[in-house]
Amino acid sequence: MSDTAATGDSPPNAVPTIRVIAMPSDTNPAGDVFGGWIMSQMDLAAGTLASLRCRGRCVTVSVESLTFHQPVFVGDEVSIYTNLLRTGRTSLAIHVETWRRARHGHETFKVTEGIFTFVALDENRKPRPLPP
Repeated sequence: MSDTAATGDSPPNAVPTIRVIAMPSDTNPAGDVFGGWIMSQMDLAAGTLASLRCRGRCVTVSVESLTFHQPVFVGDEVSIYTNLLRTGRTSLAIHVETWRRARHGHETFKVTEGIFTFVALDENRKPRPLPP
């Protein structure tokens, strides 16, 4: 039984915001995929959702509760799911989950999750209200 089956946890019932294959150039000195690479992919996915919601430029201002549950290996398919948690006047918080699937398998495993906060910016790079 996989960890996913053991916990009853499964990927969100949605299309991933980003799906990518982990490559050898993405590894750390130990040979696992570098956590910074995973975090950058998560930021790209969250930024995609943030830009759509903000209808324009926005920037990452914080990352909360970033948790690495399992390693990612070269050749794994990495799927990143995003979910808008809350909005403020100029900001929004996005929950991001990263799941991996071994290249030749069907089991999926949650590897990372966190909350990314973005602020919408105007043409002068100053915070602006979110559109309705």
